[in-house]
Amino acid sequence: MSKSSVLPLGDIFSLSVFIFIGFSAHGEGDLSFLPRMAAAFFPLLVGWFLLAPWFGLFQPQITSNPKLLWRPALAMLFAAPFAALLRGFLLGEDIQPVFVLVFGLTNALGMTAWRWIWTRIGKRIS
Repeated sequence: MSKSSVLPLGDIFSLSVFIFIGFSAHGEGDLSFLPRMAAAFFPLLVGWFLLAPWFGLFQPQITSNPKLLWRPALAMLFAAPFAALLRGFLLGEDIQPVFVLVFGLTNALGMTAWRWIWTRIGKRIS
């Protein structure tokens, strides 16, 4: 597996973990909630992969610099409202501002944590 494919796969894994943690925190971690998890996960994934390149989040000079870890958090804070809008549309539900805020902040934290790990291990992967 090439180094260039590990980073986006890690992004996907990180987003999936934080979506699962969020649902589990509300007692919705079993398989019956899978469609609702997907309705949150896939819009977030789309938003992330639309914005991440624009923020330079796949450029080695940015992804390897711990001083630039604010970039994934900022990108996620833009991706989350888009994802919440798309999720609301898919589920036919109103979009709650507090959900958008918590959704954005927790996923920004998760993505920043993963990207911090990446700055540590990315140099070792060939």
